[in-house]
Amino acid sequence: MLPHTLALIDDDLEYTEFLSQHLREQGIQVDVFNNGHDFLAHASPYSYDFYVVDLMLPGIDGVELIKILRLRSDAGVLVVSGRVAPDVFKSVITAGADMYLTKPVQFEQVVIGIQAVQRRAGKDNAKPAEWKLDRPARQLVAPDGARVDLSEIDLALVECFVQADGEVVSRELLCQHLGKSDEHYDAGSLNATIYRLRRRIERATPILVPLQSKSRVGYVFRAPLKAA
Repeated sequence: MLPHTLALIDDDLEYTEFLSQHLREQGIQVDVFNNGHDFLAHASPYSYDFYVVDLMLPGIDGVELIKILRLRSDAGVLVVSGRVAPDVFKSVITAGADMYLTKPVQFEQVVIGIQAVQRRAGKDNAKPAEWKLDRPARQLVAPDGARVDLSEIDLALVECFVQADGEVVSRELLCQHLGKSDEHYDAGSLNATIYRLRRRIERATPILVPLQSKSRVGYVFRAPLKAA
């Protein structure tokens, strides 16, 4: 049980070269990032099925990066690091990682760790709670009852995801729903619009926001979404 896609975030160039090669031999599509800033600048940093993260990264610390990940993704997170401070395990797990391995570590141990996290995630994968679009109130209602006020643009986006019923919505179709053409509404503008909506939801509820990007395709709402 291995993920299809994986982000390997570690600044040890030799280590990442050989580990990524080993993971690819297992059939995993691997993208390597040597610091947190490069990872976050990627077109779709939260669309991976799994993450292997070092803690001692230049720029954004690994623990802080895991916290950011957990706001946007429920994918498996395995920490592989040489940091051995007394409180490191607690800080890593509290931040949202699923497992912690201490370097030096064999590549096969990393694979076994990934499999263990994936297997547990599969068993714990209960039916996602339902989100609702309250059309009369122009609000998105989270499973915990939190309500998010929607602007005209937000409402158009959410309506699009309601119609998609869990399927990926292309950037072109989203632009059409916003009444924009590709010429007048580029990918950066759409990304910014989605980002603002996602941040508004994050401020309203601690529940993981299921609005995720699909690399080079569009966006998907990975939870039941109904309109009333």
